[in-house]
Amino acid sequence: MDVLTYMRAGLRIPGSASTLLLVPFLFLASPVGAQDTQADDRPGVAVLQFENGGSFGPDQEDFQALGVGLQQMLLTELEQNSSLRIVERSMLRSLMEEQELAAAGRVEAGTAAEIGRLVGARYVITGVFMDVWGDFRMDARVVDVESSEIINTQQVRDQREKIYDMLVNLASQVTEGVDLPPLSREVRESRESREIPAEAVILFSRAQTYEDFGDRDRAVEVYQRIVEEFPQMTEAREALEQISTD
Repeated sequence: MDVLTYMRAGLRIPGSASTLLLVPFLFLASPVGAQDTQADDRPGVAVLQFENGGSFGPDQEDFQALGVGLQQMLLTELEQNSSLRIVERSMLRSLMEEQELAAAGRVEAGTAAEIGRLVGARYVITGVFMDVWGDFRMDARVVDVESSEIINTQQVRDQREKIYDMLVNLASQVTEGVDLPPLSREVRESRESREIPAEAVILFSRAQTYEDFGDRDRAVEVYQRIVEEFPQMTEAREALEQISTD
């Protein structure tokens, strides 16, 4: 299966099959989760890959890559809040691959909660994005892992060029909606002051996807381009440094 075909896949587990798939992994993951809880009692937050809820316009391949990019960038924004413990995307991706959770569709709240338990998260965020000829919208749902219920829904909407600004706002809204400690004013103002154009976000999304599928050379090429053309996007520099040490 080529990269573009795989990127067009979403995530859905039919019916009760999700529980059957996840239970075997639970026994392997529980000891690690217990150790993490003892070492770090901050509320854990996981973000799943964003689903393309229906986008229209040119550059359809970019829309497919955005699901991964928005997931990682929202994680990065949430990570600025030192009161939260963020579950790394690589851990979630490994779990998805282990359990073969790559069927098309949206992740239901119960399944998201099961995934959250396996990675030691208190909350799991699922997201959907839509781009209608530049009118861009993101919806986020926060699932309480303990109750398996959706406890908060948020939406941001603006022109595509302001994708990054929307992500900063979305990160703030999802934490406020569940009474988690807010991001400090100084840090938020620093994030809001960054001028990150949509092109940089799209390139970063593409590089993340290349990296996921083992195309290291193309990932490095795109990360380097971002570093040169959009130096304020420090995420690309950090990713480039990380891939160079792996």
